[in-house]
Amino acid sequence: MRFAWCLAASTITLAVFTGCSVTSIVSNDPVNPPATPAVITPLRGIVRGGQQPVQQSEVYLFQVNTTGYGSPNSSKPLLNSNTGHSGTYGNYVLTNSTGGFSIGSTEYTCTSGTQVYLYSVGGNAGFGTNTAVGLMTVLGQCGSNNSFTGLPSTIEMNEVTTVAAAYALAGFAANSTAINATEISGSNTSAAATGMKNAAATAASLADIGTGLAQSTTAAGNGTVPTSEINTLADILAACVNSSGSTSSSCSTLFTNAKSGGSSGTAPSDTATAAINIAHNPIANISNLFALATSTSPFLPILSTAPNDWTVSIAYTASNLNGPSAIAVDASGNVWLTNSDGNQINKFSPAGAVSFTSPAKSGGLDNPFGIAIDASGNVWVANNGNGQNDNGNISEFSSTGTAKSGSSGIGGSVVSVPWGVAVDASGDIWISNFQGNSISEYNPGTSSFVSLPNGGQGGGLNDPLGIAVDHNGNVWTVNTGGGSGNGTSMSEYSPSQSKFLSPDPAGYSGGGLKGPVLLGIDHGGNVWASNEFSNVVSELNSSGTPVSTSGYSGGGLDTCDGIAVDGAGNVWISNHDGNSISEFNNSGSPLSGSSGFKAEQPYPLAAPQGMAVDLSGNLWVANEGDDTLRQFVGAAVPVVTPLVTGVINNTLGSKP
Repeated sequence: MRFAWCLAASTITLAVFTGCSVTSIVSNDPVNPPATPAVITPLRGIVRGGQQPVQQSEVYLFQVNTTGYGSPNSSKPLLNSNTGHSGTYGNYVLTNSTGGFSIGSTEYTCTSGTQVYLYSVGGNAGFGTNTAVGLMTVLGQCGSNNSFTGLPSTIEMNEVTTVAAAYALAGFAANSTAINATEISGSNTSAAATGMKNAAATAASLADIGTGLAQSTTAAGNGTVPTSEINTLADILAACVNSSGSTSSSCSTLFTNAKSGGSSGTAPSDTATAAINIAHNPIANISNLFALATSTSPFLPILSTAPNDWTVSIAYTASNLNGPSAIAVDASGNVWLTNSDGNQINKFSPAGAVSFTSPAKSGGLDNPFGIAIDASGNVWVANNGNGQNDNGNISEFSSTGTAKSGSSGIGGSVVSVPWGVAVDASGDIWISNFQGNSISEYNPGTSSFVSLPNGGQGGGLNDPLGIAVDHNGNVWTVNTGGGSGNGTSMSEYSPSQSKFLSPDPAGYSGGGLKGPVLLGIDHGGNVWASNEFSNVVSELNSSGTPVSTSGYSGGGLDTCDGIAVDGAGNVWISNHDGNSISEFNNSGSPLSGSSGFKAEQPYPLAAPQGMAVDLSGNLWVANEGDDTLRQFVGAAVPVVTPLVTGVINNTLGSKP
């Protein structure tokens, strides 16, 4: 008799492995699971290629390291010489004739609080010795005395768990120089450690390592997992694992089409590294890879047709989501979301569980849109009201969701239809006033607004929407222009000089600006804007000069809306009418295909709006068209959150 974690409705259930109906422990959030016995010393598992046991496979135990993101051979090997086996990546244990392995309590030592994973290399799945076999399983966080909680007594390692590991940990793997799956590493910061912990929990959302099967829903029951896509990716790997070896047709096809740069770069030598490369290059060689999965493959159901891309997206719902608009991520990786039509805000855990929903209109919420988080974890919201008799206000909530502003919010006669909100290094709150053609500064310490020259007007402000603070503490807005949506400018205000740096009345122009909506700032201080009417991305340097005369196009841009900058300086755009998202590198070249990333599974994006990148490299998107929150797993490079942390430490757009 053995035990396994089984998915049951909206909970994870520890049950006797004769079914999934006997409940003894319930958890709604795998990031912060309830206290459970530490039962996993020693570690026991089975390595399978599809449904076939892989014998004589080398099983390594690794700890995600802190030597720098994706550093070559950076993961820390944990097994010692007591295993009696030493190989390419350190000491290992060998699987037996049934694919089973055991790592004894005297054979490894892991550091409490670190994330641990298994990596299996080589072996025979019944078709001869195959050096191309590479499989992974994320175990999660090591506790004291080599203990783990919430794990099954028998751990499955197969292609499904490998896909889950590859995508969840993609942000911590080398992007273009990957040699093998030992290159999983973050930096030596508490933020990176939080990101890695959250990433491990996301792997559990994608695959059940007790059964080796793809999940259908997440632990809390409100997230739909793209099971068919995960199975398809797993079957692509299985075609190589269940073959005669690295020179087989299946392995050759996989490795040729899953290079570190997609169609270029280094070809992988094992299937786990191929999975990481596919996660990093989701538009490369889609048809060639898809052809490796068939109706007779081991993991079913699979996609019936080749997807638009290989991004893996989880769709989260909540009973009150109504017009989800803007997103901000806090220091723990929690995702905060405004609901413009519902006059509410939501807080989702890093694993997508709803941990807080505000009462409607609490704290003055009134058609909320912009959202930002200060260094103390307080949440600030810009409420644009109805734009006529109601000029709107701003709201403040604590990190736990308690309203700190009154029922009328903050602002009254000072703000005028505010849309954007940002926080500076001193903790002051900056607001863009759409109707007032102005900006406002609010000081929480004195609970008062700061007097700005000319009432915060000037510098070309003209129906400003998005607002952001740069490395120098200067405040930037994009201007939609006279209510027509055809604005063509940005404005910049210097608090230290108490004046606008952008010219009045034209502001900064050029770079393809036309109907700019929101903006983001990269680690070099360049300012990027999404343009609704020109379908281009604009980039201005810190002096307001366009880096590109006409902006950047392609990549599926279609009625641009939300924008986010990740830890590599890549720029992400949501395409409201294109029902997709686009990605550009820091030089302005599109990394997404001509249709963008679609997230076709489990169902398509629908009028996406706000977006944000978290500490794990997940991209979160507010999907207005179907009232869902989307998580593109490991699609981006981890970034420091909340954004004000980057302002304070001069690390905006940088990795933690």
